Amino acid sequence: MSVRSFFDTNVLVYLDDPSAPKKQRRALDLYAEHRRAGTGVISIQVLQEYFATVTRKYAVDAASARRKVELFAEFDVVVPDVSDVLGAIDLHRLRGLSFWDAMVVSAAKQAGCAVLLTEDLQDGRELEGLRVVNPFRAEVPAAHERAAAYRTKARPGRRRR
Repeated sequence: MSVRSFFDTNVLVYLDDPSAPKKQRRALDLYAEHRRAGTGVISIQVLQEYFATVTRKYAVDAASARRKVELFAEFDVVVPDVSDVLGAIDLHRLRGLSFWDAMVVSAAKQAGCAVLLTEDLQDGRELEGLRVVNPFRAEVPAAHERAAAYRTKARPGRRRR
């Protein structure tokens, strides 16, 4: 069962990125899962950024992008107010986040999300009670696999015997 999760813009943008088929598939799966479960959350900011990005970067026509914004708006949509902007400014000042990332964190917190799905912040980081998850992160090899790979690589300036 899915937990209440906030989708950052980059996750939705991969739905329209044919150059990254694995990420596109993962984004589609996440979107469908959270839509079925009723656990997806976005903000007005995310809808705006999505439209601007896909019409500019991926040449998605405005009518198609508008329809997708309508579909995304079936998730819970957070509408920030002045206190959210002030909270984001404080996150920016105190935690070193970009202002726009801080707005996303503020919106996710306001919506009571447990997870923030994004590529823009450190995977696994805890922020304001949210767990940051990069849904596109490749599986990390076990420690013994990393050590074995290191041992078999030749170091610069040295010849292998």
